[in-house]
Amino acid sequence: MTDASRFLVDEAAKKAAVAWVAVGGGPARALWCVPLEGALLVVCGPGEQSAPGLADAATARVTLRGDHGGRVVTWPAEVARIAPGTQEWETVAPLVGAKRLNASGPTADLVARWAADGCALVRLTPAGEPAAGADLPHDSLAEPPRESPAVRVTRRPFRLHRVRRR
Repeated sequence: MTDASRFLVDEAAKKAAVAWVAVGGGPARALWCVPLEGALLVVCGPGEQSAPGLADAATARVTLRGDHGGRVVTWPAEVARIAPGTQEWETVAPLVGAKRLNASGPTADLVARWAADGCALVRLTPAGEPAAGADLPHDSLAEPPRESPAVRVTRRPFRLHRVRRR
């Protein structure tokens, strides 16, 4: 990776609160993340965000967007899972837990829940030359909405009486 590319990825990652992460050719998912030392840290699993395949993957593709929603950079990432009980977990997990929005309870309880529930704390480290500027696709890459149990059938509006036209 060139110095200019490393600088671009580092600057985009420093400002990132959400990263679009694609694993194994699947669709990219918006995941909240915490930047730390040139990498992004992501928590996924039970009770946290859903990122199928990320915990067991060796590589992923990360896209970061700017303040106005436009794609800034897309880069290949090396995926490394941080195991509970290790020195790295003891150092990094509280930092990530402190940044977790809408967490119930203190950070220590949140980190203990992640370890007990089998949540994955994953480090995404740049592992190749990023695509930026002219290298990025010019189309929107919009996809149709995925199936979700949150979707409900829209019913017709209730009317108390019939409206007559004159």
